[in-house]
Amino acid sequence: MSVLSDPIIFPAIDPIIVSLGPVAIRWYGLMYLVGLGFAYWLAMREVKAKRSPFNEQQVSDLIFYGFMGAVLGGRLGYVFFYQFDLFLKDPLYLFQIQQGGMSFHGGLLGVIFVLILFARKTKLTLFQIGDFVAPLVPIGLGAGRFGNFLNGELWGRTTDVPWGIVFPGAGPLPRHPSQLYEFVLEGIVLFIIIFWYTRSKRAVGSAGGLFLLGYGCFRFIVEYFRQPDDHLGLLTLGMSMGQWLSLPMVFAGAIIMALAFKLDINKKVK
Repeated sequence: MSVLSDPIIFPAIDPIIVSLGPVAIRWYGLMYLVGLGFAYWLAMREVKAKRSPFNEQQVSDLIFYGFMGAVLGGRLGYVFFYQFDLFLKDPLYLFQIQQGGMSFHGGLLGVIFVLILFARKTKLTLFQIGDFVAPLVPIGLGAGRFGNFLNGELWGRTTDVPWGIVFPGAGPLPRHPSQLYEFVLEGIVLFIIIFWYTRSKRAVGSAGGLFLLGYGCFRFIVEYFRQPDDHLGLLTLGMSMGQWLSLPMVFAGAIIMALAFKLDINKKVK
């Protein structure tokens, strides 16, 4: 690999935007708020347009508990998927959140658990709730990846492409800004696809399946440019942990979409 004569140097960005006494507002936290705020705005927009099976109070509850499920599931997923050895040595590591560490796939499981409980409470199906939630998620995911970029973390593999960036703490060689690849694909592109898809009549459950399928495919692709975790490296078949965790999403999304279309066809036939 040839090295650029003048690679792009990642700018010194303070992770703290402003400190208000003991309270520090960080870029990453702000990105979470952006994602949460957008999800709330879009959900309420759907309620007012009568395209939602929920009322405003139910939407507020769904987003709040869904966010909590994402955070708790994200932490549990990170510890059990990526740092299980540390957990076995010190179970209290699970609660050492000041050291960081969140997993999207764990967060997804946490959200699905919340949706199952919400479905039982509202007497709706998981497919119905999944369709409503699917367009609300991608922008938050994209904002989170942009927060990773601002923090100069989760960088990509070394590269000689013109847009390669030298990240602090990642050595002298330029790397793929894989956080921005994920910001575009898992955030903006995935949102456009699902939002467009949900603007017309579709089989119940297919939008939720499309989210799983779309995210799983995009994440699987980006992992080829993202630096694997040092303590894990590449696993079986030369794939990363992120790729192995994304494969079930791809299969589940495809199966859910196929099942949704089948149920929809049977319903029309009857």
